[in-house]
Amino acid sequence: MAQLIHDFIFESARRTPSAPALSYQGVQLDYAGLGQMVDLFASALRALGLGHGERVAVYLEKREECVLALFGAAAAGTVFVPVNPLLKPDQVAYIMSDCNVRLLVTSHARLNLLSDVLAACPDLHTVIVVGTSGDLPLMPGLHLVSWRECMKGPLTGNGQRRIDGDMAAILYTSGSTGKPKGVVLSHRNLVAGAHSVSAYLNNTSEDRILCLLPLSFDYGLSQVTTAFAVGACAVLMNHLLLRDVIETVERERISGLAAVPPLWIQLSQLSWPDATRLRYITNSGGALQRPTLAALRRALPDTLIYLMYGLTEAFRSTYLAPELVDARPGSIGKAIPNAEVLVLRPDGTPCAPGEPGELVHRGALVALGYWNDVEKTAERFRALPARAPGLPLAELAVWSGDTVRCDEEGYLYFIGRFDDMIKTSGYRISPTEVEEVVYASGLVEEAAAIGVPHPLLGQAIALLATPAANVTLDAATLLAACKAALPSFMVPAWVELRDEALPRNPNGKVDRKRLGAELAHLFSDAA
Repeated sequence: MAQLIHDFIFESARRTPSAPALSYQGVQLDYAGLGQMVDLFASALRALGLGHGERVAVYLEKREECVLALFGAAAAGTVFVPVNPLLKPDQVAYIMSDCNVRLLVTSHARLNLLSDVLAACPDLHTVIVVGTSGDLPLMPGLHLVSWRECMKGPLTGNGQRRIDGDMAAILYTSGSTGKPKGVVLSHRNLVAGAHSVSAYLNNTSEDRILCLLPLSFDYGLSQVTTAFAVGACAVLMNHLLLRDVIETVERERISGLAAVPPLWIQLSQLSWPDATRLRYITNSGGALQRPTLAALRRALPDTLIYLMYGLTEAFRSTYLAPELVDARPGSIGKAIPNAEVLVLRPDGTPCAPGEPGELVHRGALVALGYWNDVEKTAERFRALPARAPGLPLAELAVWSGDTVRCDEEGYLYFIGRFDDMIKTSGYRISPTEVEEVVYASGLVEEAAAIGVPHPLLGQAIALLATPAANVTLDAATLLAACKAALPSFMVPAWVELRDEALPRNPNGKVDRKRLGAELAHLFSDAA
């Protein structure tokens, strides 16, 4: 029988009711308790008049109520929209307006932040307020109710038939190339993704998985769905200090930890205990550079390292097994279970080994499209060339916008994003190519190559970097290292060293859009 995403919880509640399911700030909830509370929240949504497929936004930090609201919304037959807690009020209002949110779950403090922008959300009619014991504020046109009142029951059944092809969630991209887009995911997408990831990570019910990343980020949400898929425990954390991460790994007996490259760079420089229960770590959201990888191996010699590639429109596409990390340097691996990854030319024909092409993902993880955006959906979700002449319906796949190449043995290598490609003096250059050379010098901790407008070249390459620990560095020395290793057309025209970490977007990745805006006028007088 097909599963819906909340079935993970209810199945474990029946099978292993006393097994730990969710941990937050030292308080643990077992699967029986989690299932009951998810059921109560689903009943509350139905009592509040939420209909099948209506959107429920959750604007909270990682905490117990956040997870209950997401999975309770799914159990009620509605669609959950996790909103990154780092977003500003105008950004939150844009998301809620764009996907016609009917109900918002948030805290009293966050609701106050949104008070001036909620008028821009005409479909919003109810707000559930978490963590308040006093009177709720009056907001004209809105029905406010406390979380505590909602969770008093009673339990009600859901008689509406649902299938795994129904919408379950809308995840908004970080907006690195314009306004964020709402990726619509079905129950099938989420369930297939959780089963696939837990299979190659060899997850079991004994695992305790630390959830560091925002649950609005597909990679962050994956930590929760993967844990629930196998009856493991998801441990929520909103870290303030890096040292807190290591202390939590030890205190909570964490066996699995996921992060993005900027966070791994910082964590790799800390002192880890000689003995740890950490069975594996994973990386996605960008390449993990060799110096960082080496530092993590020194710090965690007994921990498996999985390198992964994914995109929100297909959740996760490839992984490189730990035993192949040295044999396949720079590779993003092969397709995850139950997915196929193709490398295609613009006309849809397959690329030869070594030939750059677009990464195209097909299979059960392909999303339903972008909410309320026909044009962008048609651009990214396109039909594959027919493989069986007798099959009249075309299969839709995700055309990622990423350029990759495939070697003779089928291993994939990331080259760059179409949107990020730098076009200078008639050449198309991937920022990754420049950054890899810069990292290989051993002089920097973090680097970003950005294309900025130039009146003569079209674009010029600007390089921003932070020096490596215990390295005395100036811009001229770093530029000389680039000239020694790169052809002249790939050498940065401008280099800046920064003492602080490069700016991040809400998902923790280097914010290339912000850097591009900062440097947009760098060469305006160069004509």
